Amino acid sequence: MLLTITGMVQTRVSGNLMSLGALDFGLIVDGAVIIVENCLRRFGEAQHRLGRLLTREERFELTASATDEVIRPSLFGVLIITLVYVPIFALTGVEGKMFHPMAITVVIALTAAMVLSLTFVPAAVALFVAGRVEEKESPVMRRARRVYQPALDAALRLRTAFVAGAVVLVVIAGFAASRMGSEFVPNLDEGDIALHALRIPGTSLTQAVQMQSALEARLKRFPEVERVVAKLGTAEVATDPMPPSVADTFVMLKDRKDWPDPRKPRAELLAELQAAVVTIPGNNYEFTQPIQMRFNELLSGVRADVAVKVFGDDLDVLLSIGEAVGSVVEGIEGAQDVGVEQITGLPVLQITPDRAALARLGLNVEDVQDVVAASIGGAVAGQIFEGDRRFDVIVRLPEDIRRNVDEIGRLQIPLPAAEGAPRGFVPLQDVAKIEVEIGPNQISREDGKRRVVVTANVRGRDLGSFITEVQQKVGVEVELPSGYWVSYGGTFEQLISAAKRLQLVVPAALLLIFGLLFALFRSVKDAAIVFSGVPLALTGGVAALLLRGCPSPSPPASASSRSPVWPS
Repeated sequence: MLLTITGMVQTRVSGNLMSLGALDFGLIVDGAVIIVENCLRRFGEAQHRLGRLLTREERFELTASATDEVIRPSLFGVLIITLVYVPIFALTGVEGKMFHPMAITVVIALTAAMVLSLTFVPAAVALFVAGRVEEKESPVMRRARRVYQPALDAALRLRTAFVAGAVVLVVIAGFAASRMGSEFVPNLDEGDIALHALRIPGTSLTQAVQMQSALEARLKRFPEVERVVAKLGTAEVATDPMPPSVADTFVMLKDRKDWPDPRKPRAELLAELQAAVVTIPGNNYEFTQPIQMRFNELLSGVRADVAVKVFGDDLDVLLSIGEAVGSVVEGIEGAQDVGVEQITGLPVLQITPDRAALARLGLNVEDVQDVVAASIGGAVAGQIFEGDRRFDVIVRLPEDIRRNVDEIGRLQIPLPAAEGAPRGFVPLQDVAKIEVEIGPNQISREDGKRRVVVTANVRGRDLGSFITEVQQKVGVEVELPSGYWVSYGGTFEQLISAAKRLQLVVPAALLLIFGLLFALFRSVKDAAIVFSGVPLALTGGVAALLLRGCPSPSPPASASSRSPVWPS
């Protein structure tokens, strides 16, 4: 551990869950156990043969001899284990940044353990094991041997049946693995719920606060909820800019032991929360988890599990394609909280000058623009000084007038002054068309192109098969005009990137491991027998994943029912 931490400092790897959590102390002491056990066995045999304790020189000589006997399997064992982590170094991007610290830390630890098992451990045995050594089994090992010995005898006696059973097990595990889903990182139960509340674009801050208060009051009625915290709009430091119409609501749950029914499934609570908040008008919701939401946002720019991005030029065409894609995604099993990015719906005051009327009165568009800009946008009327700071004084119409189309139409546009006659005025409504239209709420761009995003969360199903089905159905059912295209974002991008690299690197690593085994045994048959432990051991891994339900199995192609199961 000392050498590992030193290596982490030198390679600038921080101590975190991914790096330190990957250390397996069983792997670290594996080489030392082999050497110490063989040294003690040789010490015991020598003491029994000589009938006395060993001298210092005898201990040193026996330690060197015993270590030399097992140095090859010990060294190759550690090298093979280290080689297993080499494919992780081939990962790039987000997946590389996530898993590189783990691989670096484990490789440093194994390398340090190998060096110490060849130097410090034999020296410590020779120096400190000076008393009587007697080889005997512990009670645990004796009980284990009573179970293992008959099993070993049966395996050797029925060797054909056992080998055939192992092959069948591998085939069954391979078939089960082909039916399993795939995802980049497992969806874990974080203990809390993140609720993304979306309201009509243009909702004022006052109205949004009232609607948010009503939402929080409804959520707090649930006895499982400890408190509700929300973030509305954009903070002073705009690291997470959002309009007042969007709110992040974090629902902190009590410990399960404090729930009225501690055995209540989380999926049931989530369904109850969804049913409760739907009754509050004017809101649309996305349910996720706090860390998962931020992780998705960092990876793909959206807070949902899946993002289908439609690119093009015309906003109306983008919106129609997005709605078509959304309807397709909504009909796929496992899709939840499907929504199309709000790119329209913002009320916009539009004033269109009547050029013919302006020409008859001797006015131009600039005359209208100056009055409208000063009245609605405001004009600088002076400055206020506070010490060495200065602030502009902006004069404009009150908000109640600025929101009233009829009042705006009564704005007076000055006419050109005739010589010797008083200057006249004409109402704005006589020289311009004034109306409130629904305009774009936001215009998002990516890679220099406008885009609209269709988002969805995935529950009760693995991400890999869900994306595959989305791509197939969108490609068949959604017609894209020329100049428009669809791309897919989310954590599955890292899954695909990692899978493509591992498809090349893992077979190469397995070949290297087989090469090490051949170099150790000098026999293809013996190396193949040892290497057979790889597929046989994977059967246990597949069984563990299936028992854990992680990842969720892919549904059959004919499945059409929607399952709101929250990932365990």
